[in-house]
Amino acid sequence: MFLRVNKLQTELPAPKRRDPNAAAALQELLGGKYGEMSTLGNYMFQSFNFRSKSKLQSFYSLVACITAEELGHVELVSNGVAMLNNGPDVPDADAADGGDISAAQMEMMKDVRNAAGFYSHAGGAVPADSNGLSWNKDFITTTGNVVFDLLHNFHLECGARLHKLRVYETLSDPTGREVCGYLLVRGSVHAHAYALALKHLTGVEIEKMLPTPNIPLGNIPECQKYLDEGSHRRLYTFSPSDYKDIAGIWGGGEMALPGDPPGELQVVNGMPEGGKIHELVGQPNVFTPDYAPEEMFEIAAKLTKKM
Repeated sequence: MFLRVNKLQTELPAPKRRDPNAAAALQELLGGKYGEMSTLGNYMFQSFNFRSKSKLQSFYSLVACITAEELGHVELVSNGVAMLNNGPDVPDADAADGGDISAAQMEMMKDVRNAAGFYSHAGGAVPADSNGLSWNKDFITTTGNVVFDLLHNFHLECGARLHKLRVYETLSDPTGREVCGYLLVRGSVHAHAYALALKHLTGVEIEKMLPTPNIPLGNIPECQKYLDEGSHRRLYTFSPSDYKDIAGIWGGGEMALPGDPPGELQVVNGMPEGGKIHELVGQPNVFTPDYAPEEMFEIAAKLTKKM
């Protein structure tokens, strides 16, 4: 079962301006071939389909706990997309009605790259890539062969790293850059973990291929605080008591990758401390949550008081 906690895995800074094209770029990290929907889908169904779990417990647990982290990555990118589409919050923007909609208040949105993000989703995130093409199940590989699936996962994380670096180079807003910085560090952990799993199973030192591509995370300012706090050495169980046996792979004296701050790899029971979820202010002229939401707010307030 999955436990949901009302936080993001890391806190995102507020955007400096509304930038739907930057949001579209970030969509690539959500619904692109190497996006978070792909990593989640692959690891989730591999964990569901895993054979001989009790005899291969450490390898099953590795895929299972990374699955839980990927759920949070989908949420993180989705929040970044919505924040960039929305722009800086205007206090009490949801306090009035939507005004004169015949004044073409949103005329600029017809010219953005992914106009469907506004027309169909009101600036919210969906499982699609930067051009609005839907993520699809063909991106999922689950063969039942442990070595093949782990090798595929390693390839997927290396592809995701390349993905994130390219998207990072197209963004200047702090919201999108923070998403990329955090995911680059955590994706590096996942690639390293799958490499170590393959090393245990085959004897091949595949971690020598890391990082792929060869860009040290220390060169990226948004990665630095996560490196300083040791996030590159931590693998979370996302459970209070299960999956502790990932220490057989991510532990045992194994060290951080060369080029990253040195130290021993650590298993952390539970989850990251996390940060608050940014609250998007409503936009009545776009009918979010409605054209005149006062009655909705009154009903919600009454329910809260009754509770």
